[in-house]
Amino acid sequence: MSVTVSHRSTCRLCDSSNVSRVVNLKPIPLSENYTDDRETALRDARHPVDVYMCADCGHVQQLDVIDSENLWKSYTYYSGEAKGMPEHFQQVAGEFRQISGAPDDSLVVDIGSNDGSLLKPFKAAGHRVLGIDPAEEVVRRANEAGIETIEALMSPELAQKVRDEHGPAHIICAFNVFAHADDLGAMVDSIRIMLADDGVFFFEAQYLLDIVDGMLVASIFHEHMSHHSVKPMIQFLDRHGLELIAAERSPIQHGSLIGTVQLKGGKRPVEASVAELVALEDKRRLDKLETMQQFDADVRRLREQTGALVKKWSDSDATIAAYGAARSGPMLIAQFDLANAIEYIFDDHPQKVGKYSSGDGIPIIPTAELLERMPQYTVILAWVHAQKIIDSNQEYLNKGGHFVVLCPETRVVGKDGDVSILAAK
Repeated sequence: MSVTVSHRSTCRLCDSSNVSRVVNLKPIPLSENYTDDRETALRDARHPVDVYMCADCGHVQQLDVIDSENLWKSYTYYSGEAKGMPEHFQQVAGEFRQISGAPDDSLVVDIGSNDGSLLKPFKAAGHRVLGIDPAEEVVRRANEAGIETIEALMSPELAQKVRDEHGPAHIICAFNVFAHADDLGAMVDSIRIMLADDGVFFFEAQYLLDIVDGMLVASIFHEHMSHHSVKPMIQFLDRHGLELIAAERSPIQHGSLIGTVQLKGGKRPVEASVAELVALEDKRRLDKLETMQQFDADVRRLREQTGALVKKWSDSDATIAAYGAARSGPMLIAQFDLANAIEYIFDDHPQKVGKYSSGDGIPIIPTAELLERMPQYTVILAWVHAQKIIDSNQEYLNKGGHFVVLCPETRVVGKDGDVSILAAK
């Protein structure tokens, strides 16, 4: 299937053309694109992931957009299988029910609902639930699990159809997808159409300040078109008839923003948390070009540091592997020049094992082979789960293996903990 890439010239939130490239990155292949043939994998095209900032509203974003068919149709991530996510969803569902005061039998809609994991606790509490997601396989799984799910991209036309057929929604969620839409204006217009007069919309997305502070370059890939912060979000929602009434930082995904939104002029007061995060962003100059330009310089420094380390290992004939065929994998491999160093990637996903990584042609093998093969160094590509991967593979470390963590700084972990980078050289 051919990939269509378009480059927008205006800010995704305010439509200003006053946008500047602030982070220069190497093009990467599509992350969810695994093949049975190595030569085919090596021919996969690479597409830009450079980061831009709007000088007018301060929104940080990618302007090179992959067509939705290639991004989502064969999506292989299942939220119910991600470590910690079902527990997180159980917790936030309870909180959202309390905040909204929604009647037990009221409608809850989840946009980008994946396998329905977020909707399950709402359904268990007596709510009517409806998921909307464009990925064929995850929608099939959700429906088989009893979570009614529509296979489609969110649009105002679909929103009106949902309202006509199911009534208004008292709770609407968009978790880890509010950064995934090119036309965010159409998405929030859809939310406004579906939302009951006293309803509440909740979104969760990785927070720009945490991306900057944590050097989370691995969080930048084609699906993540926006890197949200509070100040631009307030203005954006206001233009679309919505109002941000609470903003909370969460440690999930190494730093996320949970926003609470109502119809403009709704009954709920705006909480102090909104002004507090705006003040923090102002203090940190998060909406200034030079802040993201410094992030760009930090990425280059980290690339040079890691590159020197990997070259030293390769020159000494050390075996270098990777762990986790994650969506962030192609990003880390490309930015840190790892393609020619990594011999294989450990993973257990049934749709990935036995195949080759897009663009790089690296074979993906079961994690059970880690102790058999004993690579001297294993780079963790599934960076979100780095500590859990380290903790669950102590035998590998005890036998002399090392894990390599790339964010926020290059760390080499051995059986006794972190190894000095100088010693690792």
